[in-house]
Amino acid sequence: YGTAARTFIDKSVTMHQKKERPMSALDLLKKLTTTPGVPGREHRIRQLILDEIEDIFDEICIDSLGSIIAVKKPAPKKGKVAKNPLRIMLAAHMDQIGFLVSHIDDKGFLYLNPVGGFDTRNLFARVVTVCPNPNDPSKDLTGILNPSGKPIHVASPEERKRIPTVREFIVDLGIDRKRVEKNVKIGDMVVINAPVHYLGDLMVSQAMDNRAACWIAIEACRKLKNHSCEIHCVFTVQEEVGLRGATASSHTIQPDIGIGIDTTLAVDTPSVPAHEACTRLGDGAAITVMDSSAIGDYDLIETFDALGKKHKIKTQRSILAAGGTDTGGLQRTAGGCRAMTLSCPTRYIHTVTETIHTGDIKACRDLLATYLESAK
Repeated sequence: YGTAARTFIDKSVTMHQKKERPMSALDLLKKLTTTPGVPGREHRIRQLILDEIEDIFDEICIDSLGSIIAVKKPAPKKGKVAKNPLRIMLAAHMDQIGFLVSHIDDKGFLYLNPVGGFDTRNLFARVVTVCPNPNDPSKDLTGILNPSGKPIHVASPEERKRIPTVREFIVDLGIDRKRVEKNVKIGDMVVINAPVHYLGDLMVSQAMDNRAACWIAIEACRKLKNHSCEIHCVFTVQEEVGLRGATASSHTIQPDIGIGIDTTLAVDTPSVPAHEACTRLGDGAAITVMDSSAIGDYDLIETFDALGKKHKIKTQRSILAAGGTDTGGLQRTAGGCRAMTLSCPTRYIHTVTETIHTGDIKACRDLLATYLESAK
């Protein structure tokens, strides 16, 4: 990619001791969803992905914004590689919504600036992790996130009803200001600390958006046997604050086809009309027709739909009324490209209990791999 990106991995030299593969694919998803990485602080999740993909791709580099660009060269079953093979870019953002420390008061309480959109109704009484060094987990501190102001025992009826803004929440580290200032600085990453849960066929975690898509991209490319296209799998940065990584890397790659991979709303829960559900858990991979950032290419949508039917992979179509994905950045690259979004249905998006059906995420993986093997 010339000056637009720099080589990161020399395949003959390992930067870190090779880590063993997880016991199962879903163990990898657990690791992905519990590794901190907010926009602009993707260091740890980037390294985890790099360690995982080094044996899958032919070339791996990092661009200037920090997105991973992993290239899988054509490997057709028969015949020679085309002189100008179809160039397909996959985009799965690796950042999660979170916070940066914006202020330390005279008692040592931290105030936060959001990076990504939170529903503050889900932030009360949460355990958080403050990450002073994005490369070093040993420096992490545990804190409690709560809104400033009066507790329910002494609040007025009007005060109890009021929902505070994110900027009114504070983090209590349990140490005095001097110790706080010695260990924490303005701009440090803060993420909510929540465990992974398994509920039957469902998996619950705080960062399915969008580590589920990173898992889909990794496992689909791992599954490939033969393909005629040239695959540029990009794990993008800063999607949650404006599709920044995908926009930059797509200008570098200039793909013929762009596939954004993301989560999408599954509002198949009580008190929501059926026509507003968007998708339903267990009904398969979501082929997104449109969202706020992009309208999917008609022929690509029809192709994915037909492949699902032919190979008995469950699919559903969806329209997301509000919200966008990396596809919006892909579609606008240079002279533009044909693009669409493949989505994993997810309940309770932008909370610490983002929930997927394991059958749906596997359907996304299988559908993407099937498409890549058939694309010419």
